[in-house]
Amino acid sequence: MIREIITYPTPPSVQYATDVRLFNEEIYSLIEDMKDTIEANSMDGLAAFQIGSYYNIVVVKKEDGNFLELINPRLISNSGKVTTVEKTAYFPGLSAKVTRYETVGIVYQDRNGDQKSLKADGALSILIQRKIDYTFGSSFINKLEKAEKKLFEKKLEFGSDIAISESCPTSFKRDYIVKAINILMIAMLLLLISSLFTGEELAPRLWEYQTYLFFSSVGLSVVYFFYAQYEGKQFTSCTSCQIGNIIGTTLISLVKISVLMLLSYFIM
Repeated sequence: MIREIITYPTPPSVQYATDVRLFNEEIYSLIEDMKDTIEANSMDGLAAFQIGSYYNIVVVKKEDGNFLELINPRLISNSGKVTTVEKTAYFPGLSAKVTRYETVGIVYQDRNGDQKSLKADGALSILIQRKIDYTFGSSFINKLEKAEKKLFEKKLEFGSDIAISESCPTSFKRDYIVKAINILMIAMLLLLISSLFTGEELAPRLWEYQTYLFFSSVGLSVVYFFYAQYEGKQFTSCTSCQIGNIIGTTLISLVKISVLMLLSYFIM
């Protein structure tokens, strides 16, 4: 039977998992439910704790598709350290950099109650450590270093890895387009002023230049509007405030350009 996986912010039902003392049909049924849940959710492993059970049981799906049943697992040895990016079903869609033991030795019991031992390294070692965390009512958040934990707490607040993996920057590439528009507007203003001190014979040429600058400025404003939206989507943590800024900047630029062109029309 497929069971519901507990996810944040709902806490697990118990604080610490209880060791299995009686190896009976209840335990066998729970293990089968865990396997069904792993298969249904395309998971690598599951602790009974994650589906609200108080038993100290971990089930891991091996590379060959078979399952490793770890009842009452205990970490007895470790060596080396490795930092990897981990994800867990308890925090769906979120990840964090976690430092764990590279190799671990564990003892456990099988479904018959027989004592077993296992040495694991690589991905299997990390997976087993993460699942054993749950048997203590914990998750990888308690393994994070201070800076990484602070970052992960922000991810929890926003509910997204992308929203916090980068902070909203104070400058963008689109700012260069705004600078180019401003330069063109300054050129329009200088042409307008110079027309006051030139003869009528130069007026047509100045108007031609002014028209060119006008259409160039409008074209750049359109480019800015669409490119700025594309760039803004790369920073989802501040998209809403950017949209208003993009629209406002575009409108202000178009108003300034239009005013300069109207003045040029009447003066030139």
